Amino acid sequence: MIRAEIFTNQSMQEVLINNLEAAIPDFFYTIVPLVHGRGGDSYKLGTSTWPETNSIIIAYCDDDKEKQIRTVVDYIKEKFPQEGIRLFVLHD
Repeated sequence: MIRAEIFTNQSMQEVLINNLEAAIPDFFYTIVPLVHGRGGDSYKLGTSTWPETNSIIIAYCDDDKEKQIRTVVDYIKEKFPQEGIRLFVLHD
């Protein structure tokens, strides 16, 4: 079993979900819709100074889904190189 966490700019949330659901029919997840923080290049605080925000997609899956998730995330990162998208996978 793995826990996949995808941190992304909130504007990319729908694109990621659509692609993950298309690639993995039984992909079940939870979305944390409003996440504030600081990444490598900028702050995402939802304020007038730093207006952007992030979201987190969390999924618990069988180990064999990890490669499919990575493939989708890598595809989106390649298609939208300026958007901050990070995948973290925790193994049990």
